[in-house]
Amino acid sequence: MAPDVSTPLVALDAVVIDTETTGLDTSRARVLEFGALHINLGLLAADGFALRVNPGEAIPKSASDVHGIDDAAVADAPPFSDAWPRFVEVTNGRLWIGHTIGFDMAILARECARCGLPFTPPAALDTRMLAQIANPNLPGYSLETLSAWLGVEPGPRHSALGDAITTARVFEALATKLRDVGVRTYGEAMRASSALTQVLDQQHRAGWVEVASRPVAAAQPERVDSFAYRYRAGDLASRPARFIAAGESVQAALSVMMSARISSLFVSADGQPAHVSNCAIVTERDILRAFNANASRAGTEAVGAFASRPLEAIDTQMFLYSAAARMNRLRIRHLAVTDDSGEVIGALSARDLLKSRTSEALALGDEVGAATDGRTLAGAWSKLPRVSAGLLADGMDGRGLAQVISHEVAGLTARAAALAGDEMQRSGQGAAPCAYAVLVLGSAGRGESLLAMDQDNAIVFERGVPGGAEDAWFETMAGRMNEILHEAGVPLCKGGVMARNDQWRGSLEDWRERVGGWVERSKPADLLSVETFFDLRGAAGDLSLANRLRADAFDAAKGRNAFAKLLVDTAPPTDSALGLFGRIRAVEGRVDLKKSGLFGIVCAARGLALRHHIVDYSTRERLEKIRALGLGGDQDLERLIDAHGLFLTLIARQQALDIGAGRPPANTVEVARLSKLERDRLVEALQAVGSLETLVKDLLFAA
Repeated sequence: MAPDVSTPLVALDAVVIDTETTGLDTSRARVLEFGALHINLGLLAADGFALRVNPGEAIPKSASDVHGIDDAAVADAPPFSDAWPRFVEVTNGRLWIGHTIGFDMAILARECARCGLPFTPPAALDTRMLAQIANPNLPGYSLETLSAWLGVEPGPRHSALGDAITTARVFEALATKLRDVGVRTYGEAMRASSALTQVLDQQHRAGWVEVASRPVAAAQPERVDSFAYRYRAGDLASRPARFIAAGESVQAALSVMMSARISSLFVSADGQPAHVSNCAIVTERDILRAFNANASRAGTEAVGAFASRPLEAIDTQMFLYSAAARMNRLRIRHLAVTDDSGEVIGALSARDLLKSRTSEALALGDEVGAATDGRTLAGAWSKLPRVSAGLLADGMDGRGLAQVISHEVAGLTARAAALAGDEMQRSGQGAAPCAYAVLVLGSAGRGESLLAMDQDNAIVFERGVPGGAEDAWFETMAGRMNEILHEAGVPLCKGGVMARNDQWRGSLEDWRERVGGWVERSKPADLLSVETFFDLRGAAGDLSLANRLRADAFDAAKGRNAFAKLLVDTAPPTDSALGLFGRIRAVEGRVDLKKSGLFGIVCAARGLALRHHIVDYSTRERLEKIRALGLGGDQDLERLIDAHGLFLTLIARQQALDIGAGRPPANTVEVARLSKLERDRLVEALQAVGSLETLVKDLLFAA
């Protein structure tokens, strides 16, 4: 069975195959040897499969001179009809990968036909074609040439298993090269291969099986119950959190739980709410175990002795699906719910989640939190497009989906930061020298990310100076974090807005000075990419540092009207997508809704939020708060809010379709796919953007 089209090449489950034959003529050659090697989640298996086959006829000397297999070598080997079922068992319905694999498949198809055995060409990738996509200027594409180019150590040459091993190593190296030319997933690799029409024509004339004869067809999305993707832990948590002092008796804890009809209590030193690191939890099951161990004494024992540590916690903004997946992964039934400072403010139980139908919606689990490297992160991340398509099919709009995707971006960034920190410690560079926070900027910070994205991140740390010991540690950590994210499927930012770069990393004091320079002395050239900073949101580490930095930044910009105006003025101009008579002007059937609408609204809302000291995150919230100030333009602002939501929905739907068809996601929408009602609404939305410049100018200078 073919993998999902969104599965990254670095995280595929596949089998690499090769055959040795009596010749190169697909109409006459016979199989002499099978070789196969599994790839499991992108990792090559340690052991492979090799099996020789008796062709039932003399082996030409010219063939034996190549691979060393003569009549004596296969005298006791099974015939193809007996060997084939063993090979099928090894391949086990997996994606096939091979070098010029169309030749092998043609030989196998003919052998099966000769024996009256069924053969259905499996989904397959050809490393020769993939190499031509990655580097069309190589002098040749033999395994020897590719091994030398990629620095791959070849396996034993001219044996089926040896060539399969070499091909597997070549594929592993090619996955990185292909990523650099914009081919990351199985679907994208298939579509790119199908564009090599000259190669496909040559294969057809040679009688090979065509492994990429047509583009990948978009699959119909399966519906995903969107309830758990719409609501967050804070919506369902039991509040306030119930505490008991660690020195209180088990009997006292049981009495509180029975009277309050709750299944757990948080435990702190004095029975008062505290930071999660200073808390534990005792559940009804813990108490039952205590009485079962010693019924006569359990009631008088201190409850702290039976409490579970460390306390597993989630913040109030975590979606219910993610909370449920966390419980499943850790095999627990209770989670603490914390505020931004890490203080326990509520509780969430498996019983609460069952009431919310969350168990039906765990298509997107907690694999990101359990990932051990960039490869496993890529595998976890690859589920997002399929889930996105399902949520859209269940009626979720673009704004709702963007919040889910942004939540996952923050989680992915947090996990990449943790993995980078672990690598630092293993390499002897020690733990973080001080408290820090990893920030997501831009669309992820606003909660408006869709599936076409790159990295926008930064780091703030508690103390240190540029180039000092602390900064050096975070520079190394950030560099590895950015590479892990790139490997996982979030490309490096072309504009350089990443924590590995000096201007996007610094102590809290450095950041305050940097922001002060922006708002007091900026010139247009100084503000490239700066606007994304004011969408910052903490993703990992000490989130109080992120919150302090954000508050300081907005305070610094307060009253700096010239700065707000400059941010708006330096934003790229909006490209009008309307032509004569108000018709949508498409390019190759598509319209770029980011350039022609979305980006202008986002930039305007951000600038107006800074001008009027509105500290909300999302574009919608910012526009609604501006409208609530009563400064005028109510109807125009309402139209912009509606336009922003429509743009997000149309782009999200198109991205899901494109990924399903093996195309990289973009911000362009195919006009012909829209219904008449949607086209009419889109024209109205683009017209609303047309009045943006005048509206923003009026509101920037409104009192």
